[in-house]
Amino acid sequence: MSSGSSNFLLVPIPEYPALDCVPNKQVKIVVLGANNVGKTALIVRFLTKRFIGDYEANTGALYSRKINLDGEQVSLQVQDTPCVSLQDDAEGLYCQEQINRSIYWADGYVLVFSITDHNSYRTIQPLYQHVRRIHPSGNIPVIIVGNKCDLLRARQVPAHEGKALADELGGPYFEASASENHESVQDAFLHLCQEVSRALGGGNGEKRKGGLHLARPKSPNMQELKRRFRQVLSSRVKSTNAL
Repeated sequence: MSSGSSNFLLVPIPEYPALDCVPNKQVKIVVLGANNVGKTALIVRFLTKRFIGDYEANTGALYSRKINLDGEQVSLQVQDTPCVSLQDDAEGLYCQEQINRSIYWADGYVLVFSITDHNSYRTIQPLYQHVRRIHPSGNIPVIIVGNKCDLLRARQVPAHEGKALADELGGPYFEASASENHESVQDAFLHLCQEVSRALGGGNGEKRKGGLHLARPKSPNMQELKRRFRQVLSSRVKSTNAL
């Protein structure tokens, strides 16, 4: 290995913590938001504690982990999604059909905006209303995450505005930094996982009857994360060796 690549180390991504039996509950959450708000970065931070910085265009990967949640063994599935956007009239919301399938499939929702992009903040309320249209009844565990809180000089959305919106929508507000702080990301995701787990009670997380009948999203599982790490590290090594 050349000296230029000695700073890069790829290690396996284990299931953590290790479980000795099959979980009897599934917690399914989906991460939604506008373009370039850091949805994939937040998911990778939560699942691996790592931050890459550069990602491929998101095609909507589904990641699975086994976790111990409040002393209970749980199968966690986290759905990444392509971006949503406001229509030209700023009233409607454009969502790919893949996103609608993910919303129907999931039991909990992470709505993400960037504190450095007010337009991404403006998508949160219509996005929540879109989720409510797909799930017109029942409790919807949801959190609002203002990502990139390390970029204080570029802030366009004050913290009190994020908190006020979250209060209006009935969910907690978290500010997080996928690039700088794993704990803030973990706190947000684990809070939602706990809310979903409590909402599911003793059930196995199967989708409620009635409503839309949409196919479950495809899953590349954790192998997709490993492939992304290899690709990014390989490109960085080549760039370093070229200097």
